Amino acid sequence: MVSTSEAGELGRFLSVADAAQILEVDPATILGLIGTGELPAIRVGDSGPWRIERTQLEFWIDFRLEQTRRSALWNQGEFADVTDFSNVTSMGPRPLLP
Repeated sequence: MVSTSEAGELGRFLSVADAAQILEVDPATILGLIGTGELPAIRVGDSGPWRIERTQLEFWIDFRLEQTRRSALWNQGEFADVTDFSNVTSMGPRPLLP
C-alpha cells in the first residue's frame, strides 16, 4: 500500500512509471493491465499519457491480495478439486440480476 507521505508526494493521479515503481514491475506490465481493462486508467487527451487514480491502484492491490488469499485457502481446502461457484470473477464481483 502507498504510505500517507508517499501519497501526498504523488498526488491523486499516478503516471504509468509511478504505478510500476509502486508495484515493482516494468511499465509495460502496467500498460498491459490498462490495455486489458484490469487496471482502470484515463488517457490525458486523445493520445497523451495514461494516468491511474491512486485510489484505483490501491483498490486493485487490495482486490488482488484478497483473490490470492482466497485462492490459497481454496487450494488448501477439503474440496479443492470442486469448481468455485462464488459470485466473483477476475474483474470483481458479478452484477446481480433482477
